[in-house]
Amino acid sequence: MASQTTDAIKTRFLIISDTHNFQFEDPKSQGDGVTFKHPLPKADVLLHCGDLTMRGGLDAYKNVLKMLASIDAELKLIIAGNHDFSLDGEDWKRKKGKYAGNAREEHGKAIEIMTGPLAKEAGVTYLEEGTHTCTLKNGAKFTVYASPYQPEFWGAFQYRRDEDRFNTATQVAPGVTSIATNPVPDFPNVDIMMTHGPPSGILDMCFDGRAVGCENLLRAARRAKPKLYCFGHIHEAHGAKRVTWLESSGSSDDGVFKTGAKEQNPFPEALYKPAEFGMETLMVNAAIMNLMHSPLYTPWLVDLDLERT
Repeated sequence: MASQTTDAIKTRFLIISDTHNFQFEDPKSQGDGVTFKHPLPKADVLLHCGDLTMRGGLDAYKNVLKMLASIDAELKLIIAGNHDFSLDGEDWKRKKGKYAGNAREEHGKAIEIMTGPLAKEAGVTYLEEGTHTCTLKNGAKFTVYASPYQPEFWGAFQYRRDEDRFNTATQVAPGVTSIATNPVPDFPNVDIMMTHGPPSGILDMCFDGRAVGCENLLRAARRAKPKLYCFGHIHEAHGAKRVTWLESSGSSDDGVFKTGAKEQNPFPEALYKPAEFGMETLMVNAAIMNLMHSPLYTPWLVDLDLERT
């Protein structure tokens, strides 16, 4: 698993997304073709890119922690997604007039579940939008930018497509307004990006042919050039591609890139293809559920060379 080299430490990441109330003991989780099942390979870090539940709910959040507790990883980093309604405080506050009694207080209780004793017991760290630095027992250090947001689609954690949460006012595209309070840092200050929604043009194609990724996320990723960028949201676009960042032509388009063919998933072995930091990014859509919400997609196991503390 974790091994050291002269200049870096190889560190293993188990990447999943869109588990939507998944439990390992459910009968549908035992069927033919299901690879997200025990025993899972041990990892240094688990990354979950959102849509923990189907529609939120306090019992559902507790069950998510139960599921994640059974995964063997030193560090478990998770974000919310558009299905995790009551984890979005602003959206929940706007809608709370529709709910009666204790439901109005659900956001606070939901955050307590995801950040309190139950989460700690499960080894889970719930990430709000922003940049976080992590250090592992193997001596590896990495910085992750996390965000549960995606362009207006359905559910929670939404923004308009002419709003940019990820770039400052001096970095946005023409005609776009920056609403960033936690912008993505420039290269080389982010090793990993994890968002719920995909960037534009990369593993973002819906079943009906619409590409629904975010151009502003792509713009931010172009600036950050992380080693790994993982997301979910669009189940049917599950997969991984390696992106090569090209020199800007000097136009207003900062998202200049080319992609290779889809990577073959070697699970339960790890994908390990070292690349020069700042030149390439491994993009992973890690949705576990398919379009019909059956857990038929395979998780990703990825080894990264990380900085030594």
